[in-house]
Amino acid sequence: MRAHLGDQLVIESPTTGGAKRDGEIVGLHHEDGTPPYDLHWSDTDEVTFVFPGPRRAHPPSRARTARDHPRVTAGHG
Repeated sequence: MRAHLGDQLVIESPTTGGAKRDGEIVGLHHEDGTPPYDLHWSDTDEVTFVFPGPRRAHPPSRARTARDHPRVTAGHG
């Protein structure tokens, strides 16, 4: 998994029927774009340290425009 600043990420709930959370990657900890990331959550407006789980993670998608933010799904570790 590799990301760039501004990529959108959706995190699936670890529980069945749980809510998905999404946010924008605002910080990278490795030059090659591999996890972990600093993620700005859309629902809480907070920035937290996120390390998406490898088994259910998919590459983040770059936002194309301010109105069109493609998203991917990633599971918790």
